[in-house]
Amino acid sequence: MNIRTRVLTGTALAVALGAGTFGAVSAGAAQANSAPAAAAAATAKKDGGADEKNFTTTTHLTIDAATRAAQAALDAAQQENQKVTVAVVDRGGNTIVTLRGDGAGPQSYESAQRKAFTAVSWNAPTSVLAGRLAQTPNLKDIPGTLFLGGGTPVQAKGAPVAGIGVAGAPSGDLDEKFAKAGADSLAK
Repeated sequence: MNIRTRVLTGTALAVALGAGTFGAVSAGAAQANSAPAAAAAATAKKDGGADEKNFTTTTHLTIDAATRAAQAALDAAQQENQKVTVAVVDRGGNTIVTLRGDGAGPQSYESAQRKAFTAVSWNAPTSVLAGRLAQTPNLKDIPGTLFLGGGTPVQAKGAPVAGIGVAGAPSGDLDEKFAKAGADSLAK
């Protein structure tokens, strides 16, 4: 072996050993640092100590419940020969499920999501919120919102946990009727 090959081989070996040692030290440090944090969290939950005031418990709609609600809304629309899209979003406005009915227009997908987001954000049906635009017209400028009838909040103990939006029927009143059918299906 020439000198250049030996130097390159030695360097590669040193780098490999160094990386292995660094990885082992890092892994050990990560494990050591996570133990106190896990113990503190467990203590806060277990004994209801002063740290518990820093935590909250929230209620979320499951994927199964969201799917059942969306299907109930879609079924209500289909019974009246309406071609709609139904969206269900969580409290943060993130889409849980969207069902596009056969023949629903291309605009209905985004409109349903925005109606659901608007309903859960204000914990009110979007038809009620649309009426508020007369006093506060700049509400419509908030990104992601749509102040047209067709969205309804889903509540647990009076607090919003999800929103259901329906779009595609010839009127917001019909869209909202179908969204409400979806929300009502969760009470059964």
